[in-house]
Amino acid sequence: MGLLGDLIGSYLRDDIGKYGESLTEWKLEWAKLFGRKGVTLKNLYLPTEDGGTSEIDLVYITKKGIFVIESKNYSGWIFGDEYSQYWTQCLPNHERNRFYNPIKQNRTHIKWLKSYLGEEVFCYSIIVFSERCELKKVTTRSENISVIHRDELNGELRYLWKRMEDSLDETKIEEIRQKLEVLTNADADTKQAHIDSIQSRFQNPVSSLQSEVTAAETETEIDELNPSESDVPLSEDQQLICPRCGAALVLRTAKKGANAGNQFYGCSAFPKCRYIRQIEPTDSNPTFTEEQ
Repeated sequence: MGLLGDLIGSYLRDDIGKYGESLTEWKLEWAKLFGRKGVTLKNLYLPTEDGGTSEIDLVYITKKGIFVIESKNYSGWIFGDEYSQYWTQCLPNHERNRFYNPIKQNRTHIKWLKSYLGEEVFCYSIIVFSERCELKKVTTRSENISVIHRDELNGELRYLWKRMEDSLDETKIEEIRQKLEVLTNADADTKQAHIDSIQSRFQNPVSSLQSEVTAAETETEIDELNPSESDVPLSEDQQLICPRCGAALVLRTAKKGANAGNQFYGCSAFPKCRYIRQIEPTDSNPTFTEEQ
């Protein structure tokens, strides 16, 4: 099943995040059937003040306000709190991976959403994780934030629906829908500009710690560049973050193939994420090239 296997493998590598978003969107359709009606929009590219964009996975516009949903299709054990810079994923093989705090990530999304709308609209942040993971120690303190599994989404909306006051009428919901819907039709140039913006931020490791980290990035598949057993994590002040999944980048050495012996920055979530940032070996202050 060579061709079929390649197609399935390609789908799993490139679209696992989008697949998770689709499952979350499907859960929202069930919420509508139970009377918690709203308008669902996904993959919004919001303009930011620096001329870039900020991508939101899903918004659910309802009479209760706007639910801004960040979808994380992870497995393993998840540890994190509201104020940490990073959260940790622990896999059954004892591998630990860090990824950017999704609460901070979604807080930035909400900031640009309100800026784009040009008015104060009530927004509720929901971080939705795959059922394949276990939220072992995840804590939040602020109101208007939920961190849940995908199969808990309908129950969470039911709970919120009962305790939240109506803030938008049908006319306002339609007005917001019209404003935001145009942001879902991003062309290839806009999407590429978004990727380029993320990549440019990570040329400066220190400032990248304060930048928004999103999962919008190209997948890398270079078989020769496998992780070495002696992966070297970067020091805290040199930390680089994978712009595809938010995990830390580590310094690795290719073990085989034409690139054997060459160093590169690889995603610590390998093999789930195969993002690679090449280091130009001839430059004493290396520049990075992104593998597409």
